[in-house]
Amino acid sequence: MIVYWNIFIAFFLPGILGYGGGPASIPLIQHEVVERYEWMSVGEFSEVLAIGNALPGPIATKMAAYIGYETGGVFGAAVALFATIAPSLILMLLLMGLLYAYRQSPKVKRLTTYVRPIIAVLLGILTFQFLESALEGAGAVQTIILLVGSYLLMEKWKVHPAFVIILSIVYGILFLGS
Repeated sequence: MIVYWNIFIAFFLPGILGYGGGPASIPLIQHEVVERYEWMSVGEFSEVLAIGNALPGPIATKMAAYIGYETGGVFGAAVALFATIAPSLILMLLLMGLLYAYRQSPKVKRLTTYVRPIIAVLLGILTFQFLESALEGAGAVQTIILLVGSYLLMEKWKVHPAFVIILSIVYGILFLGS
């Protein structure tokens, strides 16, 4: 029974603290899953994140369902999903009227301005952790090929990120498979 409570806490806390939605919650989920409860390694977490990004829908719920299932079976997946959406549901019901009433307030606008840099730092740290994991797993040459290729595909040729992820998976199967 304690595993289900841990699953709930591991996904509820990032949901309540992850201001900005799924992308802002990912480093918080990673902390809970990898560092606090040690259910996965950084490499395993990055694989779940990559697969989650390749699928349609919100990233946090896809990751919660997978990690919850791996940790606690079907009930674990249900607990993780509920824990992921519960903070938004609760806060939306309680605070939506208040935020709507004060949406033009300078204080509300300033709150958003102050939180954005913190989210950027969290995502930057997560990126460097994934880069370290990629360098260890795939090696420097393969990592550079994937980084440069992904950058060119998305920024120069405007290929949708989902297709870049799929191409990266195919590349990994062809050139990095064991």
